[in-house]
Amino acid sequence: MPTLFSLPVAVPIAILVSALAMSLIVGVRYLIVSGAFDVATRTRYPGLYAGLTPQIRREIAWSLASALIYGVPAGVVAWGWQNRGWTMIYADIHAWPLWYAPVSVLLYLFVHDTWFYWTHRWMHTPRAFRLAHAVHHESRPPTAWAAMAFHPIEAITGAVIIPLLVFLIPIHIGALGLVLTIMTVMGVTNHMGWEVFPTFMWKGRLGGWLITASHHQRHHELYRGNYGLYFRFWDRICGTDKGVGDFAKSHAKAACGRASQRVERSGAAVAARSGRDG
Repeated sequence: MPTLFSLPVAVPIAILVSALAMSLIVGVRYLIVSGAFDVATRTRYPGLYAGLTPQIRREIAWSLASALIYGVPAGVVAWGWQNRGWTMIYADIHAWPLWYAPVSVLLYLFVHDTWFYWTHRWMHTPRAFRLAHAVHHESRPPTAWAAMAFHPIEAITGAVIIPLLVFLIPIHIGALGLVLTIMTVMGVTNHMGWEVFPTFMWKGRLGGWLITASHHQRHHELYRGNYGLYFRFWDRICGTDKGVGDFAKSHAKAACGRASQRVERSGAAVAARSGRDG
């Protein structure tokens, strides 16, 4: 028998709570992962982010707004999966052949990469760039905090693809977790200003098909080409692959900036002393 807390009232509240909880999870995950790679960057290349504090604050603000957007469809889908059996996510590893688990991960990554390539390329059309994508490219150079620094329009295009896929392509919950982990790590490491992966992953035969920071940094330098997220497949067949960049220039520029700051501080200290002596 229906009660005060019957479905028409309870369900929307439950979905809202699930969406807010997922937004919180996405936001905390972003802060932890980007924070960890920020520390790694400052440890390995001290001063690489020198003078970028205002930019980093802006990146964090946009990213937390994006986390709220990403969490809404994810929370709705999570509630539907747990309470209504929506989606094709399965928890029993034997529900599908074991060989399908890694195949499903690759399938999700390829479809996600395809979606990202074409929406990203669209974002570089003049009107879409001015309206939305310019927010992401305000990060010059991008840092470990820039991975989710999107205008809300761009955040929506990124937030819907994985929730849509779980209705179309079967995937084990653990495999889905791996997809989300890869998505998060690649999003952060592609922007942090140095190459965290071994040489064979971004040079040579394998590197010719995988995207890491050396490839994506080139996109931020040229503002065109290198539109993919995980693989260079679409860039290569569409003629938009601009190759990999060289971080030596950005590191040299950062070192030059640090030297200039030291000179300025030294000059200011001398001027201050002169003023007191006078």
